[in-house]
Amino acid sequence: MRLLILLLSSLLVARAAAEPVVLGYYPSWKRSKMDGVDFSKYTHVNIAFGIPRSDGVVTFEDDWAMPTITKQVRAGGAKVLLSVGGWTGSNYFSGILKDGSARERLLTSMVDYVRGNMLDGIDIDWEYPGRLGNACNVFDIQKDTPNFLAFLKDLRARFDSEFGARNKLITLAVRVEPFDLGSGPVSDVAEFAQYVDYANIMAYDINGGWNNDTGPNAPFDYEKGKGTPLSFVSAIDAWTKAGWPARQLVAGVGFYGRSTIAQQNMMRDGTNQYQPQQHEVPLGDPEDAPWYDACAQTMSASGTWQWKHLRNQGVLTDVRTAATPWQRYWDNVSQTPWLFNPTTKTFLSYDDPDSIRIKSSYAASRGLAGVMIWSANMDYNSELLDAARSFIANGGGGGGSGGTSNSSSGSANTASSSTSPPPAPATSTPQPATPSPSGPSSTASAEPATQSPQPAPDTEMGPTPGSACSNHGRYQCIDPSGRNAAYLVCVGGKQVPASCALGTVCLGFQSTIVCGWPVLRGLVEGVDSLLHAIY
Repeated sequence: MRLLILLLSSLLVARAAAEPVVLGYYPSWKRSKMDGVDFSKYTHVNIAFGIPRSDGVVTFEDDWAMPTITKQVRAGGAKVLLSVGGWTGSNYFSGILKDGSARERLLTSMVDYVRGNMLDGIDIDWEYPGRLGNACNVFDIQKDTPNFLAFLKDLRARFDSEFGARNKLITLAVRVEPFDLGSGPVSDVAEFAQYVDYANIMAYDINGGWNNDTGPNAPFDYEKGKGTPLSFVSAIDAWTKAGWPARQLVAGVGFYGRSTIAQQNMMRDGTNQYQPQQHEVPLGDPEDAPWYDACAQTMSASGTWQWKHLRNQGVLTDVRTAATPWQRYWDNVSQTPWLFNPTTKTFLSYDDPDSIRIKSSYAASRGLAGVMIWSANMDYNSELLDAARSFIANGGGGGGSGGTSNSSSGSANTASSSTSPPPAPATSTPQPATPSPSGPSSTASAEPATQSPQPAPDTEMGPTPGSACSNHGRYQCIDPSGRNAAYLVCVGGKQVPASCALGTVCLGFQSTIVCGWPVLRGLVEGVDSLLHAIY
């Protein structure tokens, strides 16, 4: 009986520790657009942006409004952080971290701002260590990444000393590949994760007006030989392979799309979203306007369309139907919709509830901590936010092994697009996952078939990797007898393989799974009804 109680307690603790993250960015310059945001559906909100001066002092343009903003966000129960940096606010990070006095002022300024505004932490959006972001941003390909690691170590020590151990959060907004050092991304970022609570992957702005061809703004997967070879899946693969724990990764989704001008009528080949485009970007939605980039000395529109304006400005009549003259298509590799207007030759790549749900469910299947949204003001009646929150329904919150899946980027060789929407998500109750005891592995292989244990002889087998499935987000043990670590997740109509941590097995009970030690199999079955009553 005592062992039974211990088992139950451990499962409850694991569940509490794996509380899913739903993080939204709050651009302070869009404060007047936030009235319709339901902050009760977010767990964390990052206020953008605090800007470091060259001397290391952090400034915030809307400092006077911070009390009102924090009150607004906290009314919904979310934690509040100040995000420092951003595309045009990362100019001085590199120089600050090489100057002892400026570095100390940056540390002190962050601590003081958190204390003075009773914030829950700091988010650092350095774009990018060791790589050029905006034209004015200084970078050092050899020193930025090691300097950033040392700074984060000191910031964690200062936060813990000032506020108590792990009482304040440090989060990072990161690109789709790890930090750069020398000739490219570093291969090991595990030490960074010791000091950081979450890394939020900006898995969007992957293709746009800077490319020669049209392409998806935020692909789930990329198509070989077409567009930029980066994606939502490849980003998760890259960070976990470099040793960042999956349970500390937050997958970013965009509540907006990007428009460009094609050189020809793309409806002639509606199966191909990669066609030649002009480099002049058109105006996007009613909030878009030409803006001057003082660093690049250019004037241009962003071409962005927020989801709310796609829905309320006559582009989409419902979530899956385009208004004339727009034509809607769906790409089965990038798992995203796109629109084309033959009158203006405007191509528009965006995310909708279907594509967001696919990404969110996949993030849950990989054991990530949660989802991140840029940005909270862009939604329409919480349509995209509710889709992103399917991460929770699908058992997200740090419960996976952190290994790579067989849906690795570039695996698809052909795209099939159509005017039809993707299959609607299953309406049955989602199947949650339970955290694995050992957490993620930093040596995940890009070939999951080689890391998933093979079934024991004469074992009755369940579904197989790659087979068709319809219950989107469902978790199933490959071996129902509980003698194998392998399990499957239904993602995008196919069974995606994954594996429990080394030494554990997949145990199926009720309508979910748990990764546990083989000796616990009988106990799990014994507490089945008790757990059902609790959950």
